[in-house]
Amino acid sequence: LSLHDAACQIAQEVAEKIQERNRYQRNGESSAKLNVIIRSSLQNLREKIDQLKDLLLRAVSTHQITQLEGDRRQNLVDDLLTRQKQLQASYNNEGTEPDVIRSSLMTGGVKRGVTNPWLLEESEETRGLGFDDLRQQQRRIMEEQDAGLDALSSIISRQKQMGQEIGNELDEQNEIIDDLTNLVENTDDKLRNQTRHVKMVDKKSTSCG
Repeated sequence: LSLHDAACQIAQEVAEKIQERNRYQRNGESSAKLNVIIRSSLQNLREKIDQLKDLLLRAVSTHQITQLEGDRRQNLVDDLLTRQKQLQASYNNEGTEPDVIRSSLMTGGVKRGVTNPWLLEESEETRGLGFDDLRQQQRRIMEEQDAGLDALSSIISRQKQMGQEIGNELDEQNEIIDDLTNLVENTDDKLRNQTRHVKMVDKKSTSCG
C-alpha cells in the first residue's frame, strides 16, 4: 500500500511536469530538460507498477491477504496502470492536450464509474490558473473548511452544554414535583383524619343530646 501511494505521487508529479512542459512549448521556450525528467519518471512509474503486480501476486498466492482484499488492491493497480498509459499518451502527444492533464489534477486522478476521468471538464473557477495558484486555492478552501468545522464544533459544544443545563433543570423540577406530591399526600392524610375526628365528635354530641 505504501508503494501504491508512492506510485500515485509519481503519477501526480508526471502530470504536473507534462502540464509545465506544454506551457513552455506554447510560450516558445525550451522543454528538453522537462522531457528528460518526464521520461525518467514514467519509467520509474512503470517499474513501481510492475513491483506492485509482483507483490500482489505473491500476497494472494501465499494467503497473506484475503481474496476480497486482493481484488480491491488489484483494482487499485489497474487504475494506476490506466493512469500510467494515459500519461504516456499525453507525453507522446507533445503537449497537444494540456487541459487533459489539468482536469486529472483537479479531479484527483482516476475514479471508478467514469469512462475517461482525464477528460472531465474543468470548472471556470480554476481555468487559466497555474499550479501555484491551484495549490493556493486548494489551501484556501481547506482553511475555509477547517474554519467551518471549528464553528460547527463550537455550536455543537454550546448545544451540548445547553442540553446538560436543561437536564439539570429538569432534575431539579422533578425533585420539586416529588416534594409537592409528598406534601399533598400528607395534607390529604391529615384532612381525612380531621374529617373522621369531626364525624366522631358530631356523633357523640348527637348521642348526648
